Amino acid sequence: MSDEYDENDLKRRMDGAIEALRKEFAGLRTGRASAGLLEPIKVEAYGTPTPINQLGNISVPEPRMITLQVWDKGMVGAVDKAIRNSGIGLNPVMEGQLLRIPIPPLNEERRAEIAKLAGSYAEHARVAVRNVRRDGMDALKKMEKDGDLSEDEQKAFSEDVQKLTNDAIKRIDESLKSKQEEIMQV
Repeated sequence: MSDEYDENDLKRRMDGAIEALRKEFAGLRTGRASAGLLEPIKVEAYGTPTPINQLGNISVPEPRMITLQVWDKGMVGAVDKAIRNSGIGLNPVMEGQLLRIPIPPLNEERRAEIAKLAGSYAEHARVAVRNVRRDGMDALKKMEKDGDLSEDEQKAFSEDVQKLTNDAIKRIDESLKSKQEEIMQV
């Protein structure tokens, strides 16, 4: 069997698309505090954009509050500014090197916007999975054309690729459904 078609590689790439989707979902704001809300934020630190979790300890002491203990006193202002400018609607309160970040309750309109954004993230993940499927199918067709696979083998492997694709799409849809339910909970 040629090395052009690798089912494990296709599965790994599809799983990667789903994992990327989970990370994007973690950054979406629901009504509850989560350290994941701050993860996508980069802070201009020491001349380079730095992930916020490399500049301090993030904790969630209560359901509607995130705290961030900044390690370097000189970075507190930059971290505060990065959170305010991140577009997720959070306004930190500075107490020395500790930032208290209250999580305001979401109104219905904002919930609908966030749910819609979750839907678009899921669609990007579906497209990524379909692209992996296409790569796998193209490799199988080429192998059959080159005589590395019989028509029956090509058909059987194509069914495997389709099954992987259906499974990945189903997992994406289930993730989206549970994230949208979480977002719409009041």
